[in-house]
Amino acid sequence: MATVLSDQGAMTLAATNGLWLSADDAERATGWVLKPEGMCRDDVCVPLPVREGRVDAAAFWRLLDRPVVSDAAGETWVLGAGAAQRNAALAGLMAPDFTLPDLAGTPHTLSSLRGKQVFLCTWASW
Repeated sequence: MATVLSDQGAMTLAATNGLWLSADDAERATGWVLKPEGMCRDDVCVPLPVREGRVDAAAFWRLLDRPVVSDAAGETWVLGAGAAQRNAALAGLMAPDFTLPDLAGTPHTLSSLRGKQVFLCTWASW
């Protein structure tokens, strides 16, 4: 059994050898349907090998160029959103108001720059 977290929700599925799922469970986890031509959604189909009626959902997700992570034991899996979906979510977000000093030590508040073009660059080590 594996816990799978995706856009479809959180669910516990019968997974084997990683994230090999039955066709029904693969559909529940991904929103894509297994057909003879591969995993399909609307008019788009992605060819994918099927073994004994099971789909390697992690490999399929990677074929879609979407992130997949699991814990070391393979008991919990996350099928992440694609770059386009993440970018769309970020496009509408606003930075919180904050105050930081410039190189001369003069503090600047983001809200005081409203109406001006601002280049905001962030970085994190993780």
